[in-house]
Amino acid sequence: MEAPHQDKNRASGDDSTEVTRLKEELRREHEMYLRALADFDNYRKRVERERGAAVHSGNRAVLRSLVEVLDNFDRAFSHIGDAPSSVSQGVQLLQRQILALLESQGVRPLKSVGETFNPELHEAIGTVASEEIEPGAVVEELQRGYRWGDEVLRPARVRVASEPES
Repeated sequence: MEAPHQDKNRASGDDSTEVTRLKEELRREHEMYLRALADFDNYRKRVERERGAAVHSGNRAVLRSLVEVLDNFDRAFSHIGDAPSSVSQGVQLLQRQILALLESQGVRPLKSVGETFNPELHEAIGTVASEEIEPGAVVEELQRGYRWGDEVLRPARVRVASEPES
């Protein structure tokens, strides 16, 4: 009669081994689940960053194009000459509207003339020898620069004062 009792112990040992094996398998599956969850979260964050960067890049391109249109208005004013005042006023109105649109998007013109040359804000096109103006100061702005929030949308093209040659 001891045989059935031994079968119970053997079965009990097998059950214990099976439970241990199943617990280990469950632990591995849970770790794989957590890794997959973390991978998906990282993927989601990366996609959000890339989408934000693409939107930012697209906005930057459109804003730079509008700044170039604004430059054309500046050139138009230098050639408007004898045009009727209604034409001049219409061109000014359009220029103000574009400037207001840019400002509503956080675009601001850089102040350059009289400022110390800063390679992050200015692109030096040339120098002007001057005794009255401190060397390194911006003397002339050839093309206005713009800032978009904290970044430079387009640097100003300038001429910088230099010491006169002796």
